[in-house]
Amino acid sequence: MNNNQVVAGLDPKAKGMSRISLPETMAAVLLTGHGGLDKLDYRTDVAVPRPQQGEVLIEVAAAAINNTDINTRIGWYSKAVASGTNAGGTDGFATITTSDAAWSGEAMAFPRIQGADVCGRIAAVGEGVSEERIGERVLVRNMLRSYVGYRPFECWTLGAECDGGFAQFTVAPAREAHPVRSDWTDAELASIPCAYSTAENMLHRAGVGAERVLITGASGGVGLAAVQLAKRRGATVIAVCSPAKAAEVKARGADQTLDRGADLLEALGSNSIDVVVDIVGGSQTAQRLDLLRAGGRYAIAGAIDGPHADIDLRTIYLRDLQLLGCTFQDDEVFENLIGYVERNEIRPVVSNTYPLSEIAQAQQDFLSKKHTAKLVLIPPPVTPANTTPDTNGTEATQ
Repeated sequence: MNNNQVVAGLDPKAKGMSRISLPETMAAVLLTGHGGLDKLDYRTDVAVPRPQQGEVLIEVAAAAINNTDINTRIGWYSKAVASGTNAGGTDGFATITTSDAAWSGEAMAFPRIQGADVCGRIAAVGEGVSEERIGERVLVRNMLRSYVGYRPFECWTLGAECDGGFAQFTVAPAREAHPVRSDWTDAELASIPCAYSTAENMLHRAGVGAERVLITGASGGVGLAAVQLAKRRGATVIAVCSPAKAAEVKARGADQTLDRGADLLEALGSNSIDVVVDIVGGSQTAQRLDLLRAGGRYAIAGAIDGPHADIDLRTIYLRDLQLLGCTFQDDEVFENLIGYVERNEIRPVVSNTYPLSEIAQAQQDFLSKKHTAKLVLIPPPVTPANTTPDTNGTEATQ
């Protein structure tokens, strides 16, 4: 068997499993440059990648949408941008500096297949990877460490520094493609990698336990993940969201919800919160700092309301607060998530699914913030390159 030319079904040992030749081309969405939705080019003639040494080829079953996809498309990470994501989400920004427009601070290479969330099945393996892995259902760690030699505080994001999941196939390091044993749908599993690892990483870095935790943006993908994961740790969760989404957020574990436009100090009082988990940033940052008790922790992994905040540094040093920027993830963060999934200790909310070809509409819906939690893209089924039935009724490669 040629490692780079075989696709398998759910279980390579299962009776009736199909084996098909890999197609030469696939459907994929190419990001052709920084800018608006017009930079997303859905194609059906993109070459299927081949796994190299230590890699696996994954047939993508589902890939969720995240803020980082949009931020990368529009170049929001550029220091030239001072507004929130939504200001340029549809049309891009008039002025960015391309040298720092990606999250890593490096210029991005185009075209790029985005998509940080990958749920799928291993279709082929590269040199050094056991063929026994063919057919495994996997989730790919979105913050990849293999390509940077596992150096501390360095990683590649799937779909930014390398091609990701907005395609029928993608490649990933074998050791960062984690087998997952779960009866969840593909769309549910695809909701986990980026949003839940971001949320779990914030809680991990802040050492959250049975404490009072304030979570911003609590109805979004990362925010709702943080609500569930903080509750799992025994925290009392105060969630900031719109009133229209409060019931859903409470159903997922929040003990209290507050309107995102509320005066938080008036509602909660100073020195009332142990940990702030913030993915919103913007003008209320200083007020959130004032909520923290002496020695409290402020974990931040996003700034969808805007990257600039006017804060009083005396608040931080006189009260011994910790500010925790949370991007790099320790290995245990993703490994722990797989365990939570397999033990059904958490459960994502999927608001809608879309064919991959409707990515522009899906991102517009994502930007509207009318949904709760995750929107997921589903690639079209793979058409076998060439198959014929074998004598046992299975399909074999010609």
